[in-house]
Amino acid sequence: MNRKYWLFIIFFLAGIYACQKDGFETIDIPFIGFQKPSNFPEPVYHFNTNQVTKDGFELGRKLFYETMLSANNTISCGNCHIQTSAFTHHGHTVSHGIFDRMGTRNSPPIMNLAWSTSFMWDGGIADLDLQSVAPITNHLEMDETMPNVLNKLRNSATYPALFKKAYGTEEITTSNFLKSLSQFMAMCVSSNSRYDSIMRNEAGKTFTAEEAEGRELVKQKCGNCHKEPLFTDNSFRNNGISISLVNDKGRFLVTQNNADKYKFKVPGLRNLAYTAPYMHDGRLLTLDAVLTHYTSQVQNTPNLDPLLQQNAILGISLTATEKAKIISFLNTLNDRDFLFDRRFSEQ
Repeated sequence: MNRKYWLFIIFFLAGIYACQKDGFETIDIPFIGFQKPSNFPEPVYHFNTNQVTKDGFELGRKLFYETMLSANNTISCGNCHIQTSAFTHHGHTVSHGIFDRMGTRNSPPIMNLAWSTSFMWDGGIADLDLQSVAPITNHLEMDETMPNVLNKLRNSATYPALFKKAYGTEEITTSNFLKSLSQFMAMCVSSNSRYDSIMRNEAGKTFTAEEAEGRELVKQKCGNCHKEPLFTDNSFRNNGISISLVNDKGRFLVTQNNADKYKFKVPGLRNLAYTAPYMHDGRLLTLDAVLTHYTSQVQNTPNLDPLLQQNAILGISLTATEKAKIISFLNTLNDRDFLFDRRFSEQ
């Protein structure tokens, strides 16, 4: 009797757990498509030629985490762009690709790309729909070819049906492949930080005195490049960081214009608590180190931005107290909701 009783209890509890587990895993989050946050400007991405749909977005998400995009089927986009690190390669100065090959640049975050006018640290990609080609075909990253990727997907058991669901045909084309990835990346919007809730005048949300003072300092000292609310002007600038051993010439590699040597894209300032290390090659490990660079370590390299060499003085004048206030404000730009939004997680 006791044995039967305990077996009943075990199976009963196991059944409850299984139901709860299944219920959790199959939660159907309503799909509402791309929504512009009320405190953001209009996006620049061409949604008129690639409207985000539920099936297109879900296909893009699956492709983002698909290892078949790499030559040896071992790494996906998600390997170097980790959601809980705001889609960066947290802790790595530069990206690690196939066969653990080392890149030369830090993996930039994937967020708010619908407002970006160019991509990569050097702006070598001008359209989000083309962005994915670069890492897939880069020898140091995924080292694959687009024809090979498409053929692997065509020969898979699942992808033809998924493409048909999204585009009405099982034919897997370069265009639909890239558009699906764009739909996923365009949907990765980070807009639920404390800063955002304050800007939207949500009830009970205010800056502390230190945060408010930090915001004013960012406007005064950094606002020419890091403009609210996206905290970037999408320009390319030389911020006076010393020339690296690999002599990465930044924007010049794209334009071949000498005036662009050592210029890199101005990154946004959102989610900095999760995206260390910083700079195009990940050489600075903390926000304090970043601010110290601007106050005392700016180098007079070719094409140094004029904003960093005013009145024959290099850098930006900041006291220790002002640095602390700036960091306090920057922490209001962290968005934990974005890090754990299940819509963007591998399913």
